[in-house]
Amino acid sequence: MEYHEIKKLMDDMGNSKLTELEIEFPDGIKISMKKEDEKKLSAPAPAVMQQAGPPMNIIQAQAPIEVKTEEAKMQGNVVKSPMVGTFYAKSSPTAEAFVKVGSKVKKGDTLCIIEAMKLMNEIESEFDGEIIEILANDDEMVEYGQPLFVIR
Repeated sequence: MEYHEIKKLMDDMGNSKLTELEIEFPDGIKISMKKEDEKKLSAPAPAVMQQAGPPMNIIQAQAPIEVKTEEAKMQGNVVKSPMVGTFYAKSSPTAEAFVKVGSKVKKGDTLCIIEAMKLMNEIESEFDGEIIEILANDDEMVEYGQPLFVIR
């Protein structure tokens, strides 16, 4: 099982109401996750991986890193990702980007697409204004609540 698959499983469990999960794969890999009381802990417990045979490295996911400073947030309104998925700045590889720095947008204008579970979700502007910062790169994984755009 690859790191990104484990990370996605952890994120999905963190966003669900499940408190405990155990999976055993035919190749001997076992994944066991347990989430503590939401009042005590806001992030899911780290996954534990076991494999029959020689020992393997256990990969522990890190919390998402804030890309920009609080100063950027003070300059305008921040549009955050409503889901975990892949960020796309344009509708196809040959198309123009939906918005660029300096673009004027109105509430409801499409800013980007986030692909989640093979579904393309258009993310619309929540504000009228001008794009002053784009905080995600095209074809990059984004987390729930991750800042994507700053609009002034």
